[in-house]
Amino acid sequence: MELIINGDQRLIDSSYSLMDLLVSLEMTQGHIAVELNGEIIPKSTFQQQQLSDGDKIEIVQAIGGG
Repeated sequence: MELIINGDQRLIDSSYSLMDLLVSLEMTQGHIAVELNGEIIPKSTFQQQQLSDGDKIEIVQAIGGG
């Protein structure tokens, strides 16, 4: 299926959950915020949230620095 992730088109397996996507993108560490089709998704539901063709996803990962 095709997704729009942070403005870029990506093809992924049609059975992916949001957590599966984050694992494949190596974005499971630290503080992550995810917006799916304009709605903020609670981290506690990432594993249960199934993705659908055409979903628009914005992922923001906080990175500490000094």
